[in-house]
Amino acid sequence: MGKAIEIKGLVKRYGKFTAVDGIDLDVESGSLFALLGENGAGKTTTIKATCGLTRFDAGEIKVCGYDVKSEYGEIRKIINVAPQETAVAARLTVKENLLLSADLYGIADRARTAAKFIDEFGLREAENKRAGTLSGGMQRRLSLAMALVPEPKVLFLDEPTLGLDVRARRDLWRELKNLKDRMTVVLTTHYLEEAETLSDGVAIMKNGKILVCGTAEEIKKRAGEYSFEEAFLKITGDDYAQN
Repeated sequence: MGKAIEIKGLVKRYGKFTAVDGIDLDVESGSLFALLGENGAGKTTTIKATCGLTRFDAGEIKVCGYDVKSEYGEIRKIINVAPQETAVAARLTVKENLLLSADLYGIADRARTAAKFIDEFGLREAENKRAGTLSGGMQRRLSLAMALVPEPKVLFLDEPTLGLDVRARRDLWRELKNLKDRMTVVLTTHYLEEAETLSDGVAIMKNGKILVCGTAEEIKKRAGEYSFEEAFLKITGDDYAQN
């Protein structure tokens, strides 16, 4: 299927601080890829650079074959970002939020588009409720549906289930699994079980570098651990990083 994202030698500095230090990363089209690391590892900066939201100092990034620096206009047409904070308008109903998204993205048949995502995300009973009255899990589901309105080829998710209870998180996982056949999904998360359960590929970052990249099973084998959490802790530990 080819590469949805190709990163070569990416460097991003903030003054004297190097946030991303010469990383290489490929993400296959149609896959769900997880970018992991402790706070300050360089995950968010990598995502922002890939989305064209921040300039970088060296390297090359391509999204679906388009160069981020010289063809950003084309990239904007095929990507979308679902931020950590829900993007819903609290005073609008579920249906009105989706209609507004369709308007913003220039969708011709906005009513049909809204109905499609209401059904797909199980929002029919809540369609006429104000978004601000919904549970956190329902708001996050609506926010994800809104990000999908323009049908992006690549979707970036920043901590999509942060703050949700176990049941709401599992419900959203089902929605995320269903996306893989339709687009490439790149997510950052602190929930290691989430990355292990959902992802086709994982990269673990520390101090602006990628320490390891592969499937969750490959990473566990490399670390010599049965638990993905233990593998993550070993790989990101100071002793392991120096080897």
